[in-house]
Amino acid sequence: MITVFGEGRGFRVVWLLEEMGLPYRLRPVDLIAGIEDDAEFLAINPAGFIPAIRDGDVTMVESIAIMEYLMARYGPTPLAPHAHASAFPAYQQFLHLGEAGLAAFMYLVVVSRNLAPEAERHNWGARKALEVFESRLGLVTRQLARSPYLAGEMFTAADISVTYALEFARRTGVFTLGEAERDYVARIRERDSYKRAMETCQDTKAWDAEVSGQSRS
Repeated sequence: MITVFGEGRGFRVVWLLEEMGLPYRLRPVDLIAGIEDDAEFLAINPAGFIPAIRDGDVTMVESIAIMEYLMARYGPTPLAPHAHASAFPAYQQFLHLGEAGLAAFMYLVVVSRNLAPEAERHNWGARKALEVFESRLGLVTRQLARSPYLAGEMFTAADISVTYALEFARRTGVFTLGEAERDYVARIRERDSYKRAMETCQDTKAWDAEVSGQSRS
């Protein structure tokens, strides 16, 4: 059975596994409490970040790489269009944009705004990271004006990748999504696989409920 270590970006992996109907278990990793004594996790990822997976003799880190591995190893799957399909270029672009262009830069903004000393929370690097996030988000907005999903007419793993990044930005309170992105995320959240992933990822579910409650108050 596939073991997923940690939530956070691990939500992408859990969601993908739900979409593919593959058996797995989620093994919590508490980065806040510290992982110095978590020998099992550190054996999987000595660098100490999440997510990571163990699949038999295979261990991997990096959420997008893990997703690509799972789809290649246990596919074929419509979540990953064939390389010669017309949807493939957009799929490949947005699969990686979700992390490299969106979530990674939003993370830099979030840690600056929440962990840096007060005088450094709006530093040049954080401002630049937010500018990069906004510019890459424009590519998502433009694509959603053309098609219901990021690779065209069908839901793919690119939507998992980008939706996680949009949800991360929303939940941190650092960025307010536009109408097109909000409608897109609301529609994606109705997928049964997304709901099952949320039931598995209880920390993510609790965070989402807290943010949703604050937005209504």
